[in-house]
Amino acid sequence: MSSPANDPRQPSTAKPYKPSPVAPQDLPIDYSGFIAVICGVFGAMFRYKICSWLAIIFSAQSLANMRNMENDLKQISMAMMFGIMGLMTNYLGVGPRGSKKT
Repeated sequence: MSSPANDPRQPSTAKPYKPSPVAPQDLPIDYSGFIAVICGVFGAMFRYKICSWLAIIFSAQSLANMRNMENDLKQISMAMMFGIMGLMTNYLGVGPRGSKKT
């Protein structure tokens, strides 16, 4: 067995962990925010209800896992606006008009 002097679990010899600072541009890409923007655009432009709902869900997930406050908040708010706009046009907007046969 090792002697107690070489035991790294002793509180007097332990050093606290200090993480190295990471620049905001070196953070990994927020894929859920990117997917939320893409789904929001498809939901608003092509009137896909499922894409609008996915945009809301992915933007909520991205909001919960936000790392960079300034850049992520802009992307999340844009995705949320596209998702809400797509839902409003799908559920409250005017549907396709049929041609009248005479």
